[in-house]
Amino acid sequence: MAGERTVVTVRLCRDARTFAQLQPEWDELHRRCATATPFQSHAWLHSWWLSYASGGLLRLVLVRRGGRLIALAPLMLVHRPMPLLVQMGGTISDFSDILVDDEHAGCALAALERGLHRAARRAVIDLREVRPGAAAERLYEAWTGARRRLADSVCLELPAAPMDDLVKRLTTSRAQRVRAKLRKIDALEIENYTVPEQEVPDAVRHLLRLHELQWRGRGVTVEHLRPRFSEHLVRATRRMVRDGDAALTEFRLAGEVVAANVALHSGHLTGGYLYGAHPELREKKVDVATMLLRHDADLAAGTGRRVLSLLRGEEPYKNHWRPETVTNQRLLLAPSALEPVLRLRAAQAGWRGRAAGAVTTRFPAAQEWRARLNDWRATGRRQVASTPGAVSTS
Repeated sequence: MAGERTVVTVRLCRDARTFAQLQPEWDELHRRCATATPFQSHAWLHSWWLSYASGGLLRLVLVRRGGRLIALAPLMLVHRPMPLLVQMGGTISDFSDILVDDEHAGCALAALERGLHRAARRAVIDLREVRPGAAAERLYEAWTGARRRLADSVCLELPAAPMDDLVKRLTTSRAQRVRAKLRKIDALEIENYTVPEQEVPDAVRHLLRLHELQWRGRGVTVEHLRPRFSEHLVRATRRMVRDGDAALTEFRLAGEVVAANVALHSGHLTGGYLYGAHPELREKKVDVATMLLRHDADLAAGTGRRVLSLLRGEEPYKNHWRPETVTNQRLLLAPSALEPVLRLRAAQAGWRGRAAGAVTTRFPAAQEWRARLNDWRATGRRQVASTPGAVSTS
């Protein structure tokens, strides 16, 4: 009996119903993986799958020890521009990773590597937005095959400290301006209302309306206006609020909701994911970014977390706070026999990254056109996947 408890098994799951049923043990593993971010939670990824992916391409590599889930890689198979195993969560997720039980990291990573080698017999594994120190980084270091590491998006981070402590990081003149902004917010008596689980659907939809108003005429991210994003955010946020992995806050002025914000939590990290604010706040000269940062900073510090992530992007208002710059990684892995294919993928990724950066810098409107093109391509993939016999397996 003692020997049976130590048996390590590796399974490739392709069934969406099984994916849904994994929630309890997935949630437990997420809590036992210290480097996990909110974007590896079952609530986030299963909701993303329902909104963005199609059946038949699911590739979950599951490792169990004595029946207990100790590692998993949440992947999906795509065939364009070549066969790839890519992370679930897509471009709306700021971080991707695998999950590994810290107590059993050695055997978990070894078994997961074996399972990924089998799953990737004809496909390159392409993991985007891997945060430094992530479990996927340990997998990369142990990988016995072809591999490449590329830079991905830049994220900015602050210590999870109360707002008063963050203000002390600033120059004297900037700190004075921030304190003046906070006094103005307090003078308006803007109320913070923590949205309970049952009110999440209406509150998220209102947040997205405020988000659209806030960015109208200024290049809103197109994906945030689509029904599939709304459906995903409602579904994921409701579960995460229930489980304590998210906080949805409304900011009310004279009883009216003038701003709303979703913050996501994991073991040591809080990140402000998305907000919406009514343009009338700008007319009242309310610094919305400062108001939201105070809320998220106090929330992160109050729940004992260590990192307040400002997530992807280097917007000027973030740099005012003297954050630490953290560059996500793109990790490419493949069996040795596929090294030429991996080199090609690495070259494509490097070229596209440089080209996208140049186009976005010169032509900001290109962001919207690129999003529309990606949406068209994704729709085409879903239609192909729904055709019997159209999808091969790895």
